[in-house]
Amino acid sequence: MPRQPSLLAIFRFLAAFTQSVPFLDASSFCILAVHMSNYRPSARFQVDAPALTFIAPEDGATIGLLSIHEKARICSSLTWPSADKQALKYYSLRATRDAPRRHCQPFAMALTSLWDYVFIRTSIFLLHLIAPLSIFYSLARWLVYPLFHVPRMLEIWLALEAVFYLAVYLPLSLHLQRTTTYPTAVCRSDRRKLFRRCHDNIPDPERYLTKWFRNAPAAEIKRENVKDFFRWAFLNTGDPDWEYDEELEEYAGEMEKMLGRKFEPGRGNAKCLRLTLDKVEMLHRSLTWYLCVFIVDTLASGYLHYHSFDFHHTSFLTVFPLCPLTLFSTHSSPAQSLTYWHRLHTSKTRLPVLFIHGIGVGLYQYIDFLAELNANDGDDSSDGQVGIIALEIMPVSSRITGEAMSQEKMGDEVHCILNAHGWKKFVLVAHSYGSVVAAHLLHTPKIAPKIGPMLFIDPVAFLLHLPDVAYNFICRKPTSANEYLLWYFGSKDIGVAHTLFRRFFWADNILWKEDMQGHRVAVALGGNDLIVNTKVVRAYMTGGNDWILSSEGWGDEGWKDGEWKGDGLDVLWFPDFHHGQVFDTYDNAVYPPSANTSGSFWASRRIFFIEE
Repeated sequence: MPRQPSLLAIFRFLAAFTQSVPFLDASSFCILAVHMSNYRPSARFQVDAPALTFIAPEDGATIGLLSIHEKARICSSLTWPSADKQALKYYSLRATRDAPRRHCQPFAMALTSLWDYVFIRTSIFLLHLIAPLSIFYSLARWLVYPLFHVPRMLEIWLALEAVFYLAVYLPLSLHLQRTTTYPTAVCRSDRRKLFRRCHDNIPDPERYLTKWFRNAPAAEIKRENVKDFFRWAFLNTGDPDWEYDEELEEYAGEMEKMLGRKFEPGRGNAKCLRLTLDKVEMLHRSLTWYLCVFIVDTLASGYLHYHSFDFHHTSFLTVFPLCPLTLFSTHSSPAQSLTYWHRLHTSKTRLPVLFIHGIGVGLYQYIDFLAELNANDGDDSSDGQVGIIALEIMPVSSRITGEAMSQEKMGDEVHCILNAHGWKKFVLVAHSYGSVVAAHLLHTPKIAPKIGPMLFIDPVAFLLHLPDVAYNFICRKPTSANEYLLWYFGSKDIGVAHTLFRRFFWADNILWKEDMQGHRVAVALGGNDLIVNTKVVRAYMTGGNDWILSSEGWGDEGWKDGEWKGDGLDVLWFPDFHHGQVFDTYDNAVYPPSANTSGSFWASRRIFFIEE
């Protein structure tokens, strides 16, 4: 079979097709090649249509053409000669066009129009109105003869809403205010080491202090206020104890040196953000909302089941609203409380993938991502398929359930799951809050050796000692549609709020570059992230020990191609993306690691990450 003529025929067809159909462009397509022989540099050649450029390998390969825009395979595979079916290598073959790229409407926080603002504010108002309206109507119906009647089914639903608020939400909200149990305290030398590490990674000391004190005036942040903050941050307590006063004075003195000024004695009116001590700030969620969550979960379950994922359940009564497949799944989780979706791993040359989601409604936001990972390894059936375990972190998934697990318990349960499926090594992929769970796994001795390459997308765990993540998620008063979306549907959810205010121990959750030594790591960041200060994280990831003083990584001039390659660490930069948007924009989508054992690189702004 001739090599270039057959490919050129396909490329010419693509060129003519994309030029003739007005709503498609070449960036809607991605050509995926599985290279089956020894690697040689890719050959770039021009097709007849000057607006299109394609990259193709020079050796034998199997080519499958995918329409990313339509999410469907539009032609069958073509095989180049000299196929040596040894070590497989994935390539992303890029189709580019001079015309501006178009994006699909993402699920991420990319709402900027007046209509978006009105829609989000109206939705929040109506959802929040359900409980008082239900209570008022139910009381009126019971105490006096109402002036009007509603349909019987609606009347029953309003009564259920009133009962749910009074009998479930109110007692639960009071119960969740109780004090938490802190992790085992570390010794003073370890605390000093942690303080020094944080101290050396503060790019703007004034902003650091101001944000942790909820934007209080500097004159109101006095010495005792600063000691209160450090008492919580490093001692996990709010109660003064003379035994630790010398240590706190040391920390306050170091902060004064960094600021270049002395703190006024005494205590000002400033109040610092102390997550595990402050009141849990939550808002009521109605039965109507949980019905929506149930419907979304049912759709996601059906979608994942269709793509060969099996649900592994725990007890039927541990989550509300319940997962519909709990009643029908024949697979039980080997863990006590951690549920997950599993796709069988049969590949002999590639590693399986462990995926950990972020705050939201569970895996619904990632079903396309997981399905495409599911599909992208289908070019050579003789090797088998890449296995996937997608954990469900229910306390941050808009559910009523038990409290978030400690680092030790999370490590134990994930270890049980990995052992049950015989995984000795895996690729770790984490999004947003999932990076916190990933940090727990990296800090768990019996799991850390099993972790291979890692991919972090919009991670919140890096530089967690800085105030940005906590302030943006907890304290910031929303003004835009994006911020209201994050505020109401994210931080004010009852499970999310309790997790952040009572189960979020920053010293256990923080990730440093040193924690990832010995791993191949990729980090994807969005320039318009509402939660993470991604420019600071980017500078930290790409800089050395003096990253704060270095100009590298801070400016945008060196990021035209959107990527940076380091020694075992790659950073992909999407300057216009919001938090989570990287999953939904097809022409710039991040594809997860292909778990191979032969090499790694970035191509076509899609991540194909392979262990050396």
